[in-house]
Amino acid sequence: MSAEDLENYETDMELALYREYRDVVGLFAYVVETERRFYLANNVDLQVRSAGGEVFFELTLSDAWVWDVYRSARFVKQVRVVTFKDVNVEELSKADLQMP
Repeated sequence: MSAEDLENYETDMELALYREYRDVVGLFAYVVETERRFYLANNVDLQVRSAGGEVFFELTLSDAWVWDVYRSARFVKQVRVVTFKDVNVEELSKADLQMP
C-alpha cells in the first residue's frame, strides 16, 4: 500500500464518519467535547472533583455516540471520562440542526 493509498483511505474514513455524524446528530440532546474525544449524548452528568490538590472532571454520558474514526462501534450505552482538562458541554437545539 502506497502513502497515497493510505492517505486516500484515511480521507474516505473521515468522510464516512462525518456523514454518520450528520445522520445521527438529530438523535441526541448534547454535544460534549473533551481534550481527546467528541461525543453526542442524551444524558450528561459532569462532576468537578478534587484530590491531592488537583482538580479534575468526572463525566458520565449515557446513550452516546463517539466521534472516533478507528472505532467500529460508535454507539455506546454509557461512557465514563476522567480528565484534567476543560470539558465543553452544549445542549443541542433542534432548530440548530435543520439543514438550510
